[in-house]
Amino acid sequence: MLVYVLNQKSEPLMPCSPSKARKLLKQDKAKVIKTEPFTIQLLHGSSGYKQEIILGVDAGSKVVGLTATTTKKELFSAEVQLRNDIVDLLSTRRQNRRTRRNRLRYRKPRFSNRVKSKNKGWLAPSIENKILTHLTIVSKVYKILPVSNIIVEVASFDIQKIKNPSISGVAYQQGEQMDFWNVREYVLFRDGHHCHGKKGCKNKILNVHHIESRKIGGDSPSNLITLCEECHDDFHKGKLKLNLKRGQTFKDATFMGIMRWSFYNKLKKLYPAVSMTYGYITKNTRITHSLPKEHRIDALCISGNPLVERLDHFYFLKKVRCHNRQIHKVNLLKGGVKKLNRAQYEVKGFRLFDKVQYQGRLYYIFGRRNSGFFDIRTLDGTKVNKGSVSCKSLKLIEKRKTILTERRMAG
Repeated sequence: MLVYVLNQKSEPLMPCSPSKARKLLKQDKAKVIKTEPFTIQLLHGSSGYKQEIILGVDAGSKVVGLTATTTKKELFSAEVQLRNDIVDLLSTRRQNRRTRRNRLRYRKPRFSNRVKSKNKGWLAPSIENKILTHLTIVSKVYKILPVSNIIVEVASFDIQKIKNPSISGVAYQQGEQMDFWNVREYVLFRDGHHCHGKKGCKNKILNVHHIESRKIGGDSPSNLITLCEECHDDFHKGKLKLNLKRGQTFKDATFMGIMRWSFYNKLKKLYPAVSMTYGYITKNTRITHSLPKEHRIDALCISGNPLVERLDHFYFLKKVRCHNRQIHKVNLLKGGVKKLNRAQYEVKGFRLFDKVQYQGRLYYIFGRRNSGFFDIRTLDGTKVNKGSVSCKSLKLIEKRKTILTERRMAG
């Protein structure tokens, strides 16, 4: 284990051993800044001997890997789980907004507030959030280590090549939906104008069904299948069960294609020494040195020091929602009553996602009741027990943050 050190001006120095940090704290020469990762700040002057530290960043659409190394030792290792609920939340908000405007009361259409086309650097909110999270976690490492260089792995995916490995030349301009008026017509043609519901179904009125919810699955042909009107109605009423799996999705590949230059260019504006590498180089380094396929290990290979002395632990970080501004629940109660979605700011002095100690172990609060019984879990979702825990047996360790941190042992 390493203890991260800051000088009097809150500038990062090289980390020290726990024994040295213990001595500094006992002699009142340092104070604790945060517990995870454990960081202290010196209360006296220090010349601050520094080595060259390279930070490897394995950018991703779901999980990000980070590893900071010198030529001899690994100093920091982490995996960050990004948010993937933004598309669903925005779709729900759009659904509620349309309901208010079209069903509950009339509102004049407003188009002048759509400024998306005027902003050339506009990105979808889900992509923007992930890029900002990438930048935030890099800045967190910069606050505890004197990083001298950043190496980022970027990737470019040829989606048409993934679908059809033999594609070339003019064929790139002749997609699978060529000569079809719309997606629906293509899906009906692809499925032979036959229902994929009940066997022997002869209903001639055909519908196009979304395998995954349209909110998160979209209108891609791989998410659509042909059902007759009767089977379609029975499925949505729960009378018919279908074992349907959507085709290949390219959300992650599309995200990496959009974000790679945006993330890299923003990093270059913030930090002096930033360079890039590519996935095939990382893969070759990992296989050459017989290393396991993990995001933090990929980041270790990206840093250029795959054989250094490694830490016995790493940090798992999880990005959570900052605010919940939704006033009412989506589903109505009996009698058409809307239930408020607002929870109290504090319950018995605790907030959602506060870090607490229970029976000598650290957990996070994932649910609260006014009675004072809480649902506490680790970041992988493991509950303490089947029921809830009384707040009287909990000790507050740290107030909630937008990025939760948990130390785990390296396998």
